[in-house]
Amino acid sequence: MKKVLVLAGSDTSGGAGIQADLKTYQEIGVYGMTALTTIVAQNPNNHWAHDVYPIETNTVKAQIATILDGVGVDMMKTGMLPTTEVIQLAADTIERYHLNAVVDPVLACKGQDEPLYPENAKALREYLVPKALMTTPNLFEASQLAEMNNISTVDEMKEAAKRIYNIGAKNVIVKGGSEVEGDKAIDVFYAGDDFILLENEVIDTPYNHGAGCTFASAITAAIVKGSTPEDAVRFAKSFITNAIGESWKLNEYVGPVNQFANRGVQQ
Repeated sequence: MKKVLVLAGSDTSGGAGIQADLKTYQEIGVYGMTALTTIVAQNPNNHWAHDVYPIETNTVKAQIATILDGVGVDMMKTGMLPTTEVIQLAADTIERYHLNAVVDPVLACKGQDEPLYPENAKALREYLVPKALMTTPNLFEASQLAEMNNISTVDEMKEAAKRIYNIGAKNVIVKGGSEVEGDKAIDVFYAGDDFILLENEVIDTPYNHGAGCTFASAITAAIVKGSTPEDAVRFAKSFITNAIGESWKLNEYVGPVNQFANRGVQQ
């Protein structure tokens, strides 16, 4: 069985972060191991506000050593990285162990439009994105990485994808979802040649917690099992569409996507 190192945060409510990653790998048939970088707790006494608790860097290093020196992996995926020091550690890990990596450049918690740590966008551009086999920014993250204003059109998504590719990422998928022009959920894939648009009908639901993590992990799992980056993105688009289509209400604040909607779907 192929093995993946997930360097990311833990979502206490179970919908995103490493919890979403591991559910996704389980469904696709990949073995995931986790090095936690943060713990995110949602405050039920403050309208589900997200409280972020970074994990000390030496503790992150110890987890990485357990996985890479003690077991070994076939690929790596990153999620929430709370400090420039941990971002540099992720980049150094990719280089030291000669790993292909999918970088999900998480800069804010769901529903927030300000980066948790503004300095992290610069560190991602400088250290980590240039080492990525694939990076998977949403519109906000793409605007930060590409140093653009708010992105709201397909042409702007294309420009952002090209800028991020020029930073050094070998493949870029900018996730527009339902937030761009028209009535389709649109993502833009770019690998240095033609822009490829992935479109499907918008699913009208407020329950999409963990969509980004699930999408990036589905890409990682498909690649590690032998798919090309483009085919992996197409597979992941189908996977997340199914998961959103069967999402559900967890409580009055949030509802997660349902990775189990893909049970029986072969990669």
